Amino acid sequence: MSSGKRLSPNDPGSYSLPEKVAVTHIDIELAADFKNEKLKGFVDLSITKIDESCDHIILDNIDLNVSSIENKDDGTLLDYSIGDRLEVFGSKLEIKIPSKNKSIIRITYETSKTATALQWLTPEQTLGKVHPYLFSQCQPAHARSMLPCQDTPSTKSTYSAKITAPKPLTVLMSAVPLEVIDHGETRTFFFQQTVPVQSYLIALAIGNLVSKILSPISKVWSEPEEIDRAAFEFEQTPELLKTAENVCGPYVWKIYDLLVMPPSFPFGGMENPCLTFVTPTLLAGDRSLVNVVAHEIAHSWTGNLVTNRNFEHFWMNEGFTVYVERRIHGLLNGESSREFAALGGLEDLKQSVDNLGAQNPLTKLVVDLSGIDPDDAFSTCPYEKGHTFLFYLEKLLGAVEFQTFFKSYIDKFKFKSVGTEDFKSYLLSYFQEDSAISKIDWDLWLYTCGMPPIIPSYDTSYQDACISLLNRWEQWNGSENNFKKSDLDKFQTAQIIQFLALVLKSNNFTLLKVKAMQEVYDYNSNGNREIVFRWLRTCVKFKWIEQLELVFKFINTTGRMKYVRPLYRDLYLWEEVRTKTIENFENNKMRMMYVCRHTVAKDLQLRD
Repeated sequence: MSSGKRLSPNDPGSYSLPEKVAVTHIDIELAADFKNEKLKGFVDLSITKIDESCDHIILDNIDLNVSSIENKDDGTLLDYSIGDRLEVFGSKLEIKIPSKNKSIIRITYETSKTATALQWLTPEQTLGKVHPYLFSQCQPAHARSMLPCQDTPSTKSTYSAKITAPKPLTVLMSAVPLEVIDHGETRTFFFQQTVPVQSYLIALAIGNLVSKILSPISKVWSEPEEIDRAAFEFEQTPELLKTAENVCGPYVWKIYDLLVMPPSFPFGGMENPCLTFVTPTLLAGDRSLVNVVAHEIAHSWTGNLVTNRNFEHFWMNEGFTVYVERRIHGLLNGESSREFAALGGLEDLKQSVDNLGAQNPLTKLVVDLSGIDPDDAFSTCPYEKGHTFLFYLEKLLGAVEFQTFFKSYIDKFKFKSVGTEDFKSYLLSYFQEDSAISKIDWDLWLYTCGMPPIIPSYDTSYQDACISLLNRWEQWNGSENNFKKSDLDKFQTAQIIQFLALVLKSNNFTLLKVKAMQEVYDYNSNGNREIVFRWLRTCVKFKWIEQLELVFKFINTTGRMKYVRPLYRDLYLWEEVRTKTIENFENNKMRMMYVCRHTVAKDLQLRD
């Protein structure tokens, strides 16, 4: 879709008009058919007319096979029509509704084999290699391929579900599990989500899953083969959750479980309430990557409790969440460590801005997504540029004052969907007697392309050690090698990651130095994926051809877009290996989740 049209006035990516008729509760009853790779059953939508004169409801739908729609009260069939299909956003499902202000409609349907929200894995694609696996990924606009819904974050509803799956598979959802009923060859799992959520937070996973208890309200789930590793890695989850409450206020979601996903999961984590999905790339063996869990925990407030109205205000989900993640980090590890993480984020942001182009309108904090696939708009910008703005406000208005304001902002807008103007007007009224607010150039921050207009001053003590080691390597002339593995002994993991990010940027490196670095530090066999990712990008940059198979192995065994896309882009620029790179993608693309496959194909110039 590239016409520049908005599908509805309040959300460019959704046909639905919840401001006229709103879905207030969804009751889901589905069975998983692994043989045909479909979910089959029905949803009951409780609807309320906001505009009493409205006689229809509009839902979003991608390729759902609808067999009937009825008024649940009396069983009468309701007239409906399905509009023309757009490539990204699917079709408008328009239903004539009963005249009463409140009613329940039942939609009987099944999903398509090509449902963009659903990843059906064969046993061979799982760790255990015995049972199939299904998981969903509905953000930003894919819930409509799993169920007919108002697929916009501007409205929220509670939900309940009954999901039937073959034994011995376990069903998990982004809700509180209630009971399991055994039917012999199948089991039905019951769930309830009593806190209103937007459609992209409805999540489902079905697989051969086991759990270990982390606290009275937290478990970690995974395939049996890695449950012990997962329980070790995420042991600090209860402490992270408690620290997050200090930053944001009470936790409302009753339980906080983690599910370690199969390798094809495209994100570091997905903040599904009650059940965070996390990538297996976090299992570094030393708990060095739990900042991703801190990020997903933070979403329990920023994103899930207070939600961006649409994805043009995505920075209000992600920039705010990075801010909370780093506040948690600072409370547990010290302020210097928090600010060092922010410096690392700035490096990632610079790369993202360079990649997109400094004048690309998608580098603004508030973007215009008319006619734009939100998957294509996804980048580091809302995360890191958003965080930089909030950190700037904290420095400007005072740490204690801003942190107190931040907690009150969450309390003020909890259970709501908000736009940037809501945040701005609340901040201006809260700090109205503080003359510092006159220094905030809102238009410059919110609507200007490129890097943030002001970079706050950060504590650079951890960064300085990275730069010092970098300088030694840059000045080395290739003769006497005075480097030792112990160079990194005093470094935190985050510093090794940052050191490699600086190496990747440096113009004073050669292939000789890169090979020498492998001899000394042996990055090839490091268990931390963040380290290996930056290392392999460096190898590609300096065209170390012997490392190519290692690069392919890395991108073929993870579906995490943060790693896969930059490496594919780097490989594409290396003309000597471009054909091999495209062959590798074609041979492995069906192991990827839709969003990863779709965006990498674009990176490789295989689609418009």
